[in-house]
Amino acid sequence: MDNKPKKQLHKQADAEPPYKLLSLRTGKQKDWAAGLPGVTNAIKSLISDKALVRGGKALFKMNQFDGFDCPSCGWPDPDDERSPIGEYCENGVKALSEEATSKKITTDFFKNNSVYDLSQLSDYEIGHLGRLSEPMYLPKNGTHYEPISWKNAFNKIAEHLNKLESPNNAAFYTSGRTSNEASFAYQLFVREFGTNNFPDCSNMCHETSGYTLGTITGVGKGTATLKDFYDTDVIMIIGQNPGTNSPRMLSALEKGKKNGAKIIAVNPLPEAGLLGFKDPQKISGILGKDVQLADLYLPVKINGDLALLKAIEQILLKFEKENPGNVFDQEFIKNKTTGYETLIKEIENYNLEELANSSGVSLEQIQLAAEMLATKKRIIICWGMGLTQQPNGVDILKEILNLLFLKGSIGKPGAGSCPVRGHSNVQGNRTMLINNHPTKEQLDKLEEVFGFNPPRESGYDVVDTIKAMNEGKVKVHFSMGGNFLSATPDTNYTAAGMRQLDLSVCVSTKLNRTHLIHGKEALILPTISKSELDIIDDELQYTSAENAMGIVEWSKGVLKPISNNLINETHIVCLMAKATLGDKTVVDWDRYMNSYDAVRDDIEKCIPGFENFNIRVKQKGGFYLPNAARDGNFNSKEFGSRVPFSITSLPKNTLAADEYLMATVRTHDQFNTTIYGLDDRYRGVYNERRVIFMSKTDIEKAGFKNGDKVDLFNYDNNTERVAPLFIIVEYPIPEKNTVTYFPEANVLVSIHNTVKGSNMPASKHVKIKIQKHNPFYLNK
Repeated sequence: MDNKPKKQLHKQADAEPPYKLLSLRTGKQKDWAAGLPGVTNAIKSLISDKALVRGGKALFKMNQFDGFDCPSCGWPDPDDERSPIGEYCENGVKALSEEATSKKITTDFFKNNSVYDLSQLSDYEIGHLGRLSEPMYLPKNGTHYEPISWKNAFNKIAEHLNKLESPNNAAFYTSGRTSNEASFAYQLFVREFGTNNFPDCSNMCHETSGYTLGTITGVGKGTATLKDFYDTDVIMIIGQNPGTNSPRMLSALEKGKKNGAKIIAVNPLPEAGLLGFKDPQKISGILGKDVQLADLYLPVKINGDLALLKAIEQILLKFEKENPGNVFDQEFIKNKTTGYETLIKEIENYNLEELANSSGVSLEQIQLAAEMLATKKRIIICWGMGLTQQPNGVDILKEILNLLFLKGSIGKPGAGSCPVRGHSNVQGNRTMLINNHPTKEQLDKLEEVFGFNPPRESGYDVVDTIKAMNEGKVKVHFSMGGNFLSATPDTNYTAAGMRQLDLSVCVSTKLNRTHLIHGKEALILPTISKSELDIIDDELQYTSAENAMGIVEWSKGVLKPISNNLINETHIVCLMAKATLGDKTVVDWDRYMNSYDAVRDDIEKCIPGFENFNIRVKQKGGFYLPNAARDGNFNSKEFGSRVPFSITSLPKNTLAADEYLMATVRTHDQFNTTIYGLDDRYRGVYNERRVIFMSKTDIEKAGFKNGDKVDLFNYDNNTERVAPLFIIVEYPIPEKNTVTYFPEANVLVSIHNTVKGSNMPASKHVKIKIQKHNPFYLNK
């Protein structure tokens, strides 16, 4: 950035990056992931982020027994042994390089660059400016952030919170990077303040999973463990792209394949990470030998998954009738389930050819899938946001459970459900009671331990928070990490709500677009990263996180913090609580500030499964939290000890002649809203993000050509939403289906387009129209 002071600009910052195209290059799509390119690209990221020395030192401690938790995905580390070469993937290195960078943003930077100026940068450019190094404040009608002391920052927050008419006029967002200790302290402060308004990143990724699993099995988490992947018969991966979203999962898939497992991949796109893997920790992988992963790839239509599952079940039912008791687990069905006969009648009522047509998968391929499953009982079904972000995502997951129950493939080794969650502690946040729908039992325990009566009514989730901001019901928005604006749907609507706030606060390690789309006043509170030392009274502290399979493990940073003016997340919560609640508080916040052990002692008192927390978290590999469903014991509030077979309905998915279904996805150079680079080399796209993948047939029918510039439109709720200036890229994708990248296409995801039951944004099921590009739409 230019260090020359800029003229004060009284312009409203843009909610989206400038609409400009780079020089798109396309190449051959990959049919394998990782390998030598993964190694070289990881090293390049350390160099470009000026993190080669700091980051290189930290790499050998990332995901190690005595090191720190990767700031990227929540895929579990091996329980027994971990590679001395490095227990991380390419995207883990990229995440570390951005937080271990030697570049930092200081007061002078903000003095010389207005909020409007910064909004003219792309998200990629903003993310690579460096680490935030001191607290900053944007006054009312201000154009530039300016420095503020920590004391004054907390007094400013307290002033705004204490003048609200109701505690429910504030919302407290949580990202998946927040530790267990900070999350527990955070929810405790918010509930003592008086609200359950807890929008969090689960509301946008796996709320559908938690809601469905919790309702049906009594446990809102998956049941499969990492060891189950090593010793199973079939792994079915639906609506998930492990090569980009959870790259270390590839090692588990490879090990399972080596031990005899078959893999069925179900996805609209033939993703590289589903097809093959070159292990960069092996000489054979570096030299170019890849392991085939998917034995069968099923190119399902967007939202054709439910029809596919029903078709598989119908074929399995035919096999079961031919060989009673050899296909379905009748003992499990008899002892553990209800509603079997009703389900069978429902399955029989469908026309198999119509199901195949609705799914987009040929009957021959569906037959092959059913044959692979027919005689097997050790089956793991994995899924990602390709399912959870569908309007009927809850029904799709219920059908997955139907299939697992028919096969008796849950509650036994080598089998089970596996929602592949994203961020490193997104599951732990929910365990730590970051939940806008707390249970009576959870609230009763808080009251028993701390002596205050927490609010009992449900609070706002992400979608409700955005609506409440626009309706003037939320006046203060506090973000504990994350990039709320870019992660959420309906970008311009969300931005309008953010601008109505009296105060927006972001706890962050780096600059992002949410800092630029702010309330009438705004604060940026910089915090230490996972890889940095957290020292209190000369004693190194450790935090903990829960991975995607329910293991809680400690994390200790190794790097000197980028600045001496950073505060850890737990201290931020404690100081905010002290400033806001003052003498009224019943919690000893100074005790929490002096030692995380004290926080863990109280977690142990409040949350089941954390007995002897401070002792067990130090053991090698951490410890599993209890999971009754994993043990084959079900106890849901609604259904008791027997799990129900669910009756679900097929979606209509009707489209007008000029309409298409769009799903938003990540590039390989991206984690959530963080843009590491501008390439998506697995899909053969380089140096551009404003692209739309379309089938060759659709391109020709619409009168377009590969490489044409187009504008995208959505008209949900009679509102025109426009995403201008995208480039068509021909790709092997089902007809009438398209794919774009987020956050660029989030503007098209209507706030009203949500998942029934979980209220998640349905970002994988967006009806759009495509028109030849008109420069008119570039004028925001």
